[in-house]
Amino acid sequence: MSEHSSSSLRTYVTIWLTLLAGTALTVYAATVDLGHFNAAVALTIASTKALLVALFFMHIRGASERLIKLVVIATVFFLIILLALSMADYGTRAWS
Repeated sequence: MSEHSSSSLRTYVTIWLTLLAGTALTVYAATVDLGHFNAAVALTIASTKALLVALFFMHIRGASERLIKLVVIATVFFLIILLALSMADYGTRAWS
């Protein structure tokens, strides 16, 4: 297995601190009443954090293989579809 020397320790620490900030933002967003947008905000924060983990810690950002890029693009495409359908279902529910 080849070593990925393109990422430095500083990059990993920066991404880690960003993920910690995202976690703090998630906790803060849970305490704020945003009405119908609570789920959308939580999913946006979670998707952003998952994207950071995939790009940097799973080394997808520096991948040069076409198959890896195709799999990532397909995954993001289906994630967008699933989030859109979830938000459509959530938005059309009758709230009493």
